[in-house]
Amino acid sequence: MGKASRRSRTDRTDRTSRPAPLPFVPRPFEGLPGETDWVAMREIVPAATATVRLAEGKAPEGAPETITIATVLPLAWPALHRDNGDVLVGIQSGNASGDTSRDIAHAVELAVAADPGTPIQALPVSTAETTRLQDLIDLDAPFEIEVRGGFDFWVDDAELDVEGQQSLERANESVIPTVKLASASSAYWCRIGERCYVRWVLPYAEDVATSALARLHAAGTSRLGDAGRLLGCFRSSGLLIPVWEVDPDSEPESHEDAVAAMRERIDAAAAVTEPLTAAERGARAGLTNRQVTLR
Repeated sequence: MGKASRRSRTDRTDRTSRPAPLPFVPRPFEGLPGETDWVAMREIVPAATATVRLAEGKAPEGAPETITIATVLPLAWPALHRDNGDVLVGIQSGNASGDTSRDIAHAVELAVAADPGTPIQALPVSTAETTRLQDLIDLDAPFEIEVRGGFDFWVDDAELDVEGQQSLERANESVIPTVKLASASSAYWCRIGERCYVRWVLPYAEDVATSALARLHAAGTSRLGDAGRLLGCFRSSGLLIPVWEVDPDSEPESHEDAVAAMRERIDAAAAVTEPLTAAERGARAGLTNRQVTLR
């Protein structure tokens, strides 16, 4: 048999031995408590943490049962098992498969099993056998985000050398000031340069949320308060994230009443089942043209 034939057979064997790619999951956090805040941490909140607990029987003997979910870890590590036993998992480190839930769960399992003091520097490709978050964590526990002003949680009380301190300072300087608003789930005020925005992860399927905003826009009721202009929307993890530009001189808490009123309007519009009118279809087309898909 010639070399070319042997090489061809070897290539076919290698291809068939590789795990088949996972199908894309468009709404990977569906079914988790706080789905919209998982998406917010994944996409629009620069520095934040939240705590989850592994479901009963999911933690190996002697391993920690409580995990800190973080937006970002040093060097974009997927996860870290600290010297003191704490486990941190970063959810903005990218995808290794078509299912973000499975990738994050994979990082959790690897970090929990790793020796203390070990970072998970790269994430292997998830397979159909890899656990999903929905099967790994306690679904009865709330998912509560703590927005941070920087990344000091990376080091906790540890002493840093000069180079490490300078690296942390650079990371902290890059953080966009962000405040979680109380009047709606997963609504966040942020300042980017001299301009301020409210970015809000809506709890409806993307298609439903787009139609609801289109109904409001066609009716002239899509402004946030008196002056908050709807600029467009992000799409991520099967949900819609509309963005309003607001007065840069106003404080975050001054938008609470406007967000509460908008929440009521969006909820009412999302409940409408009649087909869109011509004006609403036009508004929807305009909104769709201004949508940006994140990841």
